[in-house]
Amino acid sequence: MRRILIFVAALFLTLGLSAQEYSWKAVQMDGSRAGCRYAMQNDLDEAVGTIEGGVYTAPNGAKFDENSDVAKIAALVLAAQPAMSAKKQIVGCAAREIKEGRPESELSNMIVDVLMEEAAEVTGKPVHMGVLNFGGIRANLPAGNILLDDVESMLPFQNYLVYIEHKGSEIRKIIEEMGPRRFQALGGVKILVENKQIVSIELGGEPLDDEKVYGVVSITFLLNGGDGLHLADNALSVQTLDVLVREPVLKYIMNETAEGRMVEYHKDGRIIIR
Repeated sequence: MRRILIFVAALFLTLGLSAQEYSWKAVQMDGSRAGCRYAMQNDLDEAVGTIEGGVYTAPNGAKFDENSDVAKIAALVLAAQPAMSAKKQIVGCAAREIKEGRPESELSNMIVDVLMEEAAEVTGKPVHMGVLNFGGIRANLPAGNILLDDVESMLPFQNYLVYIEHKGSEIRKIIEEMGPRRFQALGGVKILVENKQIVSIELGGEPLDDEKVYGVVSITFLLNGGDGLHLADNALSVQTLDVLVREPVLKYIMNETAEGRMVEYHKDGRIIIR
């Protein structure tokens, strides 16, 4: 569940109904009808309202008969809250929204760097590069309190980390096949693109060596065709780790909080396009 809900008008045609034109639009929920907002663990009545004696009382004081559409929707939302309570645990705080975007961004850099650190710790092996698909990042981290729900919504898929060993020549091929317009979230690299051509690739601050063996961390989805990548092809070794992609990111956020720091990150020019 996200804090901003997108309503899409469903199109229903019944037998005998004359043909009509329908349209839909996305709108941001502002609570104007009933004053509702996103509920936390301890403010359900104030955020969503109450149902008593056959009447739904909204947060703004408006009252609706329990048979009304508003009350029926409220009942569904209220019934779902106990199951959602654990998801509303506050795990961190950000001074501003941390956003995702190509070719690099604060959010994608943070995630892939954290995954690289986790893989190095779990395997005890060198990790020179990280690869994560932008399509796997489904939401930005909000400014202010960060909930467990936010982290799970950001990285909702059940992908596991993988550690792959590749020769430099294969890594060069992988990066070139992405192309300057389709780079995924990368870590450990510095890539320069000029006039739509990749002119240099560095790993660990040194030019990519076609004969050197490098350690790469990625996710199971990208091993055999996900988002057009086949990272398992021609690999010297592939090791699947018992670590879901969101787990190291959640740990990083909670550790930052435990140390009294706001969650934030940076762009560092790892991909430069001129």
